[in-house]
Amino acid sequence: MEEAIVTDGLTKYYNSKVGCEQICLSVNGGQIYGFLGPNGAGKSTFVKMLVGLLFPTSGKAWLFGKPLGNLAVKKKIGFLPENFHYQDWLTGLEVLNLHSSLGRLDRSARHSRIARVLEFTGMTGRERQRVRTYSKGMQQRLGLACALLTDPDLLFLDEPTSALDPLGRKEVREIILELKQKGKTVFLNSHLLSEVEMICDRVAIISKGRIIEEGPLDLLTGRTVEVGVEISGRTPDLDAALEEASFSITWSGERGKVLLSNKEDRARLAEVIVKNGGKLYELVGRQNSLEDLFVNLVQEGREKDC
Repeated sequence: MEEAIVTDGLTKYYNSKVGCEQICLSVNGGQIYGFLGPNGAGKSTFVKMLVGLLFPTSGKAWLFGKPLGNLAVKKKIGFLPENFHYQDWLTGLEVLNLHSSLGRLDRSARHSRIARVLEFTGMTGRERQRVRTYSKGMQQRLGLACALLTDPDLLFLDEPTSALDPLGRKEVREIILELKQKGKTVFLNSHLLSEVEMICDRVAIISKGRIIEEGPLDLLTGRTVEVGVEISGRTPDLDAALEEASFSITWSGERGKVLLSNKEDRARLAEVIVKNGGKLYELVGRQNSLEDLFVNLVQEGREKDC
């Protein structure tokens, strides 16, 4: 699959303040890629460089193999900013016609394309209402419709669900998944970790302007498993044996919790307990969530090299 996005040391400074720094990423086409971080971490700065709204201070980037600013590639990009405002006196249809003109859509194809995005985003029948009458969810749908007008191969979505209610978030998730089914690449900026965990193939976590972790979502969240243990017959000798076997268990009476990295460690833990006189009643694993990973990494504050 062709790489949709490649960046090498992409950096943006605002005078002495870091927007983002030394960002190295590779995003394959056809993926939903989650770009995660706390508010102010540099997510929007990074996306604005890729879509051409900001010039990098240093570093390089390519979209579909072409350097930033390539006009042919710009036609393949759609962008939904985090805080967008359309003229509230216009109707949804008038906004779409305006953006069709700005996107230089062929006049002969404009009507059919607008009808298609209205249907795809669930706006059909509401397009002649004025923007001021739209709910936040409907405004978000209109923003998505505008971003999709040129049928882009790469779509940048900056916090597309942050202000929506649960039903609105679900509807936007379904739209994003349908775009993936159509072979589109979606680059999703978000701090709503549960949303990302539901739909993303791969994620990067950014903190204080730098990438601190990146990789396939299932591998990142599956690195460690929190295991709950319940035993009887706990003794100082058993505790010593567990420590010698490198199991750091947090005990509360005869119940404990320990982080393990693989299934073999679970079998070894059970073996150490039984061999040293303990009776094992429970050994239950709970895989780390994206939220667990995110909080641990941001608190550690480490960085990932290019």
